[in-house]
Amino acid sequence: MALMTVEEATALITQGVVALGVEEVPVQAAAGRVLARDLVARRTQPPADMSAMDGYAVRGADIVETPAHLTVIGESAAGRPFAGTVSTGQAVRIFTGAVVPEGADTVVIQENVTREGDTITTTAPTAALRNVRKRGCDFSESTPGLFAGRRLTGRDIMLAAAMDHATLPVARRPRVALLQTGDELVLPGQGTGKDSEIVVSNAFGLAELARRAGAEVTDLGLFKDDLAAIRAVVARALSGEFDLVVSSGGASVGDHDLMAPALKAEGVDLSVHKIALRPGKPLMFGHRGDVRVLGLPGNPVSSHVCGMIYLVPLVRALQGDSRPGPETVPARLAANLPANDVRRDFMRATLERRPDGTIHATPSPSQDSAMLSILAAADCLLVRPPFAPEGRVGDACEIILLDD
Repeated sequence: MALMTVEEATALITQGVVALGVEEVPVQAAAGRVLARDLVARRTQPPADMSAMDGYAVRGADIVETPAHLTVIGESAAGRPFAGTVSTGQAVRIFTGAVVPEGADTVVIQENVTREGDTITTTAPTAALRNVRKRGCDFSESTPGLFAGRRLTGRDIMLAAAMDHATLPVARRPRVALLQTGDELVLPGQGTGKDSEIVVSNAFGLAELARRAGAEVTDLGLFKDDLAAIRAVVARALSGEFDLVVSSGGASVGDHDLMAPALKAEGVDLSVHKIALRPGKPLMFGHRGDVRVLGLPGNPVSSHVCGMIYLVPLVRALQGDSRPGPETVPARLAANLPANDVRRDFMRATLERRPDGTIHATPSPSQDSAMLSILAAADCLLVRPPFAPEGRVGDACEIILLDD
């Protein structure tokens, strides 16, 4: 079987994917969700010319010369604007965030005046129009401020609230089912101490990746290599309760790899491929109706890396995320590397930030796909393209940060 490139596999997995639907959520609960529609401002901000400083609102034409002597006729505070008009030779005491009164166009900061009774004298020059935030300088009513496909940050939530939105239209979270198979696997704390046992770990990492990508995750459990048992849980997973079914283990084509036969027996239009990727060559994907299926390798590191490369972008695409990833950032090699072969390599590596601000990546000496201690200690995946030439210390490289 010819190897499929990572890009080809990603394109097939995400082919035809659209956002699952739209729901309204309170603005305070929308962080991390994907905006489903463009969001326009419901008001202008600021709604009037506002003072940026504590001082005195004046006419710029009145303070061309220093000193200038002006008569204070009132006060404007945040939420309590001055109702009159500033005329020639007049000033209004004003505070930060207060509306600049009609007739005034400049604020002289209080440090640059002296005051005796109702008379102020400027002690330093102030340019006309200074210290005033003009109406609409932040945003204007009916103009878009946030766009569909954006995963909302805390800063975005602040903007949405300031634009007067109490609720936001966001993409529905994908419902993801996880299941894991293998006669050798036992749950944490439930082993009998046999050398043939391996404590299951893959599902915990995959669940966290999916949740951080925005999914609602249900772990359907751990199943022995029994076709009838696997078919039963697959049938439940495909019943319509979930949008995406993710399996770990059984993605190869050995005598005990029963996930593919179980999926096909339950009507899944399934493809099994070998991907030019390291770690994690075997991969399954398909669908039955609207339910998508992704089968990942059983080796723990392979499972997690493939989760980053395939699962996370798919979950994000199901929410209409405009940046499904995975995204790379530039770095430099901190060790020499041999030329690469046909497979795209995702090497576990640690990072060091040098005094000049550059980031340097050091690959782990071992890249064994079963060694979780190395994955846990890593800061990033160092991406090596197929047939990459020999790499030398200081050469440019690309990394994917491990931020989970």
